[in-house]
Amino acid sequence: MGRRSRVRRLQQQQQQQQRPGSAEDGAEDGGKRSGAVGAGAPPGPPRSQGLRGGEGGAPRPRAHVVLISQGWEGGYPEIVKENKLFEHYYQELKIVPEGEWDQFMDALREPLPATLRITGYKSHAKEILHCLKNKYFKELEDLEVDGQKVEVPQPLSWYPEELAWHTNLSRKILRKSPQLEKFHQFLVSETESGNISRQEAVSMIPPLLLNAHPHHKILDMCAAPGSKTTQLIEMLHADMSVPFPEGFVIANDVDNKRCYLLVHQAKRLGSPCIMVVNHDASCIPRLQVDVNGKKEALFYDRILCDVPCSGDGTMRKNIDVWKKWSTLNSLQLHGLQLRIATRGAEQLVEGGRMVYSTCSLNPIEDEAVIASLLEKSEGALELADVSSELPGLKWMPGLTQWKVMTKDGQWFATWDDVPHSRHTQIRPTMFPPKDPEKSQAMHLERCLRILPHHQNTGGFFVAVLVKKSSMPWNKRPPKLQGESAEPRGPVQPGPADPMGKSVSHPLELESKPAAGISDTEATERAENLENNGNKKDGVCGPPPSKKMKLFGFKEDPFVFIPEDDPLFPPIQKFYALGPSFPKMNLLTRTVEGKRRQLYMVSKELRNVLLNNSERVKVINTGVKVWCRNNSGEEFDCAFRLAQEGIYTLYPFINSRIIIVSMEDVKILLTQENPFFRKLSSEAYSQVKDMAKGSVVLKYEPDPAKPDTLQCPIVLCGWRGKASIRTFVPKNERLHYLRMMGLEVSAEKKKERAVPTSESAASPGAPEDQLSAEQGAE
Repeated sequence: MGRRSRVRRLQQQQQQQQRPGSAEDGAEDGGKRSGAVGAGAPPGPPRSQGLRGGEGGAPRPRAHVVLISQGWEGGYPEIVKENKLFEHYYQELKIVPEGEWDQFMDALREPLPATLRITGYKSHAKEILHCLKNKYFKELEDLEVDGQKVEVPQPLSWYPEELAWHTNLSRKILRKSPQLEKFHQFLVSETESGNISRQEAVSMIPPLLLNAHPHHKILDMCAAPGSKTTQLIEMLHADMSVPFPEGFVIANDVDNKRCYLLVHQAKRLGSPCIMVVNHDASCIPRLQVDVNGKKEALFYDRILCDVPCSGDGTMRKNIDVWKKWSTLNSLQLHGLQLRIATRGAEQLVEGGRMVYSTCSLNPIEDEAVIASLLEKSEGALELADVSSELPGLKWMPGLTQWKVMTKDGQWFATWDDVPHSRHTQIRPTMFPPKDPEKSQAMHLERCLRILPHHQNTGGFFVAVLVKKSSMPWNKRPPKLQGESAEPRGPVQPGPADPMGKSVSHPLELESKPAAGISDTEATERAENLENNGNKKDGVCGPPPSKKMKLFGFKEDPFVFIPEDDPLFPPIQKFYALGPSFPKMNLLTRTVEGKRRQLYMVSKELRNVLLNNSERVKVINTGVKVWCRNNSGEEFDCAFRLAQEGIYTLYPFINSRIIIVSMEDVKILLTQENPFFRKLSSEAYSQVKDMAKGSVVLKYEPDPAKPDTLQCPIVLCGWRGKASIRTFVPKNERLHYLRMMGLEVSAEKKKERAVPTSESAASPGAPEDQLSAEQGAE
């Protein structure tokens, strides 16, 4: 009790001393740092300094450890943006051109400007851009926030088609300023709809340099939180008229919880070509696919290797890095980064491209990893010259010489200088190549290092690698390569060598003749093929617990709908699905019982799922296309359409389509259950004789009226007894209304009414209401 009363007494004393307006003075001061603890407030007795508290009455931290913002701003201390060891380290390595050091440090101390990217694959990207330029950006002209003039957002000079923009507004100002509330609401709403991604500028570079095309098989090794993954999905869907591109993205992350963040990001784009998996990237299994009845190893055309790093390039937004920075972080991460990059290179197809990137400026995490990877590849990999691929981007060439420093400031120029006691912490792969000729042949100057002060961004490092041949340890004897080309017979266990490895089994190689697979992986594949024979047909469950230790949530299985399933014919008849509809790609997440949701994947991902469910933990895949109705038996079809997958499904639907005008769309999106008579005469004539149930509402732009919305819109609806309604998530509603010129302030009032009214379903309406559509899977 004695200690509590002392703390209470101390808090009362500090509250009394703070009353004479010191908080207001601090707020006006803009949160400047000060050496004093407070405006006349004594630091308090020593025993209170270690305590934490809330605003106003909390004992203050030690004055000599951190400087306090006088405005208090929620009671958090302001971190001093200084780190002498950081400055000493990078000055010694000369990563910044001569005469630019002060600019470099000044840029690091400034908050990071807000940047946004318009989703490129959606057909209405141009409409969003038009809306941004002509409405929201114009409203920001001549605006002042906290005494600072707001600069009108500018396009990033190096990003194609003006689809990425930056402003001098920090994220904090955007969130808290009343003058920017409308613009902030727009950003939040469009981000939720998947039409805009609020992504750091430098983070957009690796997917662009990956140069992915719709037919490419892509692996994102360390994908969470998913902004780069969404860029890759957009590249797959470059041609919106093709619902199922040949390529796909497999997005992996080691952290189970972050995988669900990844799922949320990917779901915004509604693609059937994305699969989220949960595995350690440094030992991610080699997957296999069925090619004309044969099991073959899956090699990727493009691999994004955005590895975990110390993150000292993110100091502008993660200010904790200022006080926590030490070279120890880089020394500890180097080995993991090299293992991940090596595993990526093994799974890359010949002629394929891999991008290695970090948000660190440290050569131990950057050039040292690349140099070591190139050295061990023995010519199988080479650095690509990408200097002309992003015109307008400013970058520094990679270092060819660097030194290693310990956390206490001790330098080592070569591995030979490192004492034996340091050998566990410092490894030979951290140093530049000894041989000058070998170093020159690596062309490390082709790496790109982005410095914050050059284009007002974060710090970043990117290297682009191209695979010329199979990795040296994956090459196999010519005899086995010849055998693998023979027609495949039933799997028989081959003779094992003394180490227990199968060496004579005819297993497939890479699609290129020179490439091969290690014997260990061959054995693993043989075991998996045998195990796959015991599985239920079309059921892709989680890996068995003995084979792989499961972390996080237990996932439901992925069950493909059998070809003769009685569930499908009524759906096919009701929506008049064309013969080209790929019904084999439909799946559910339940083995037994009522199937409530139907999802769809591309045929390539179906192949991956069916052949690898026991090798890797799949978190999520596919896009939702149908949901079960509450009382579906009353209608001709038990399933209604889901807005999430309508753009994938629409090309195959030949019935239940209502062509609507722009005015019809406005009525449908702003009114709860408009009667048929409220629609245009054209729409009314289509809907009046239609049977009750799910419908497609399609708006086609009129090129003769350039002032109207110039992108097609496809909405899911429900035709009731005398009225019609839409099933569209709230943010997507707001998006379409904005594109048609309706004011956001007017929409806000409707926002409040829409969810409540939609929750009261009319008779026979789907059980899955709007709120369910908005919820994360």
